[in-house]
Amino acid sequence: MTPSKIFIFKWVIASNLFANHILWTSSLAISAPAILLIRVKTVTNRAPFSPLVLIVGLFSIIFSAIVHGTSTNYLHTVQQTAKEFVLDNVEPPQNGELQVTPAQLDSRLRLTECSMPLNTSIPGKQSMTGNVTVLINCPTENWQVYVPVRVKLLLPRVVATKPLPRGTVIAAADLTIKLVENRFQRSISFEEPSQVIGSKVKRGINMGDTIEGNDICLVCRNESVLIRAGNSGLNIVTNGTALSDGSLGDQIRIQNNKSKRVVDGIITGVGEVTVNF
Repeated sequence: MTPSKIFIFKWVIASNLFANHILWTSSLAISAPAILLIRVKTVTNRAPFSPLVLIVGLFSIIFSAIVHGTSTNYLHTVQQTAKEFVLDNVEPPQNGELQVTPAQLDSRLRLTECSMPLNTSIPGKQSMTGNVTVLINCPTENWQVYVPVRVKLLLPRVVATKPLPRGTVIAAADLTIKLVENRFQRSISFEEPSQVIGSKVKRGINMGDTIEGNDICLVCRNESVLIRAGNSGLNIVTNGTALSDGSLGDQIRIQNNKSKRVVDGIITGVGEVTVNF
């Protein structure tokens, strides 16, 4: 073998990206990924390696890394701008917690840094609770991007500490207070255990579930209730019988046990109805 003729053997690893391609060697089909030994044609008069090629290659890699890092940092700035916009437009609850989380933007986005403050807006008619999309645009660089933002409004609510089957009369040990996302509440809920202690479960409640008005009856049909009636400072308290189930704030019909008169009243507590004359 002379220096002018060099036989080169290469190991070629066909990656999974080319798994559907077929490589043919000696009339035998081998599908990727596979490891093949390929004999390459004779190379003559091979040009000497230049250090300049190495320098240019290293410079290209370093420059690409710098550009990518700068772009990634600016994407983070855009995400934070969307988050701050939502925080400025949603009032945090007095006793709860507000959590705002912008989605991660595609790292392949190449946004030129804006020379002026970014413009922010909410396109269309969107509620500021749950998921919201913020439009960010830069007029000087003529680009815009939509940033999805997750908004969680957490409020203190009474939840069950154990499974409560239908018919259970709720006791203090059955309850605790936990921060619950507001948008998952289907009906009226409660902030204090005292509001539901003594009520009866109408449908089964799982451990950890929020106690809601539809799950219980603060006043249950055919059970005794305390009727409070009053007007202009005159208050009358008497006993009656509920003619239907109801939760806090519901209007139900009740019968006065003494007069047998049937009136409408508003449920104001466990076993308690208020009638206004």
